[in-house]
Amino acid sequence: MKKLLTILITSLTVTLSLVSGADAAWYEVTGSSAIVATEDQAKIHALEDAVYKAARFSGADIGSVSNLFPLLNTKKDEFLFTNHEVRYIWVEQVGKENGIMYVKARIDIYPSARGCHFDQYKKTFLVSNFDIENPQQAVMGQLYDLGTDFARVLNRQIDQTSQSFVSVGTTDYRLDGHSPSRLEMIAEDKGAQYLVSGEITDLSATANSDDTINRQFSMNVRVYDGKTGNEVMQRKYREVARWPFPKTSQVDTRSARFWASAYGDMLLRVSRNMMLDFEAELSCKITLPEVIAKFGNTVTMNLGRIHGVKAGDTLRLWHTGSFIDQRGISRTKVTQSNITLTVTRVYQDNAELKIDQPTLADSIQIGDVMRKINEDKTSTNRPPHRKDGDHMSKQTENQN
Repeated sequence: MKKLLTILITSLTVTLSLVSGADAAWYEVTGSSAIVATEDQAKIHALEDAVYKAARFSGADIGSVSNLFPLLNTKKDEFLFTNHEVRYIWVEQVGKENGIMYVKARIDIYPSARGCHFDQYKKTFLVSNFDIENPQQAVMGQLYDLGTDFARVLNRQIDQTSQSFVSVGTTDYRLDGHSPSRLEMIAEDKGAQYLVSGEITDLSATANSDDTINRQFSMNVRVYDGKTGNEVMQRKYREVARWPFPKTSQVDTRSARFWASAYGDMLLRVSRNMMLDFEAELSCKITLPEVIAKFGNTVTMNLGRIHGVKAGDTLRLWHTGSFIDQRGISRTKVTQSNITLTVTRVYQDNAELKIDQPTLADSIQIGDVMRKINEDKTSTNRPPHRKDGDHMSKQTENQN
């Protein structure tokens, strides 16, 4: 018990210091996970939790963290990585109490300031309420609202912990990939760049010899591009966790009791892994603010405060146009201009910009797109591809 308290107290100690790009940053953090199948599996999940917390706290690219998780599926206590912001992981201590596994680890991280979440504005997500494919499996516990409540949890996960995205909420609209034009209309109406849809495919339960119950959770998730209605990502998730409630009880899937249980903790981990997969797959997809209004020397674009737009930001304009190719297919093209614009006023979901070259203002048209000019000027000449509170202690060591 004393050892466990020591782990938790250590994990709540925060020491902040400025670190240069040549410094190694050690983060000492405690991760936790409910023990369901085996203690080894719980240890892996607790270590994943520790790595995620350290990456998020350090400002590293959390989207790259999910690539490390499969490599942690061993009984080793030390892990060394190359070509990654997380360089070294050392498991210092492992403890358990009341069915929870705790892992205290020291993690060496070199945060890069060149991640996509530094260079671009945030992208917007709209999450559709998830259907339960087989409602009969939801009878135990009366989990008929789990799809809606899990969509809200994923929405909150994106909104509060994502580096590259912001959610515009959930919707009852059924998102069907067979109707791209309908998806485009929904995305435009809700102001979403990406649409998330899916269904829960398995909620079956298995009774163990000791009268405990393990319950499955499986679901398919799809992400659509709001500009084209095309599917850009698909994933399947499957987990199992202890079901701590009586078979005949009616469980409130909005209650703190449910989400604090072993099963609820597993669902929170799944929602976190979904968000990390979104970061890994979509964070580097370019965000193109679009000209939606123009008056004199001022234009309005369709991104604002929720996307990370700030007064003083400078953007370069790209003219858009269309042409018919040899196969008779309409194509969109973008052409770089010499026009730059500076953000003067920022609102919730749009912003006003001043044209820095007033003599060229007449060439700007509604529908033209812009790209943020980064301070390091490394990517301003590449054409845009247009499509239709964690706590831990930190130590630094200077590397010569």
